[in-house]
Amino acid sequence: MTIYPLGLRLAGKRVLVVGGGAVGTRRVKGLIASDADVVVISPVASAEIADLALAGLLTWHRREFAAGDTAGAWLVHTATGVAAVDAAVTAECDAARILCVNAAEAEASSAWVPAVTRHDGLTVASFGGGDPRRSMALRDAIAALLESGDLSAAPSRQVVLAATPASQIIGAPQAPGTVALVGGGPGHIGLISARGLALLKAADVVVADRLGPTNLLDDLAPDALIINVGKLPDHHPVPQDEINRILVEQAQAGKRVVRLKGGDPYVLGRGGEELDFCVEHGVEVEVLPGITSAISVPAAAGIPVTHRGVATGFTVITGHEGVASVGGSRDHTVVILMGVSKLAESAAALASGERGLDCPVAIIEDGYGPNQRVSFGTLGSIASVAKEREVKSPAVIVVGDVVLRSHLAVGHFAAEIGFSNPLGN
Repeated sequence: MTIYPLGLRLAGKRVLVVGGGAVGTRRVKGLIASDADVVVISPVASAEIADLALAGLLTWHRREFAAGDTAGAWLVHTATGVAAVDAAVTAECDAARILCVNAAEAEASSAWVPAVTRHDGLTVASFGGGDPRRSMALRDAIAALLESGDLSAAPSRQVVLAATPASQIIGAPQAPGTVALVGGGPGHIGLISARGLALLKAADVVVADRLGPTNLLDDLAPDALIINVGKLPDHHPVPQDEINRILVEQAQAGKRVVRLKGGDPYVLGRGGEELDFCVEHGVEVEVLPGITSAISVPAAAGIPVTHRGVATGFTVITGHEGVASVGGSRDHTVVILMGVSKLAESAAALASGERGLDCPVAIIEDGYGPNQRVSFGTLGSIASVAKEREVKSPAVIVVGDVVLRSHLAVGHFAAEIGFSNPLGN
């Protein structure tokens, strides 16, 4: 089917979205960004749609679609997941000559939604002939070229000194036969750097951890090779030596290799070892910092690792070693990564010093993930709390008075008999 591409200005114009699930939510967010007057009809909807309705950014009618609902709309999206309902919406739009996007049946639609990328005032839209993955792959390839500077609508704006190595130019493309150690952050797709995302989308090979923004792997180029080397607690199916060998082998084969790591490559991520091995074998390496889970995951639970008048410093360690050597009192925050299995021993070691048994502790499981959960206790109780709640990795453990900064902690610690709260809240 041949389509006629067209850009729409929808500011102030009524757009109807029938269906409040994942697809409907994506459509809604794009339409709001275009300043459309968005109306959603659905008996149930995602939390994001509910929040947008409460904020007055859209109108949500909590009911099933009914005949006549499309009246007055300039554009309609239907994504209920119920074929009969989507067909009824499409038929009513056709009869009224209203453009309609049917998410479930592209051939029945009078309009299609392209995959879109925006860069420096440009908007690029791609259509994949009804195949969304194909259109996304094309969009991502163009976005990577724009981000790297290989494709530009304004070439005169980029000035590069001839003496500057390409690897030091922000936005320069990754050369073939090289490795990029990319810190992917704690797992949320919005917390990877722009440079890291551009390299990921342009990669020939991605060597991926279990943690980090693994959802981004679904949007890679169709011919990209993904090598999963993820580790589980006490189970490392791909040893570090083998990971190092894979990076060098793929780079020496002329591939653009991205080592996608959770958090930051240099914060308990063994990135230094991977860099050393690559350099020893003549492979050029670029290191992209990431947001470490040691700071970001506590923040997701409302816990700062430092706070004026509460804690002026912090230490990041693993639960496997070094816990007993951490000095200081409750005003020096201790962040423990990979510490669930040794929690009882770690708590006892920290409690034996100035912190004491009543020092506050928080455990944040699956930070930024769909199953994020926070458990509170003290150094004296946290091992029992974790056992009772069946706490599992991945988890970040925070020890110190900063735990009390979280609004989630107030109710818990207020209920602890004889607990002394130095913050007075």
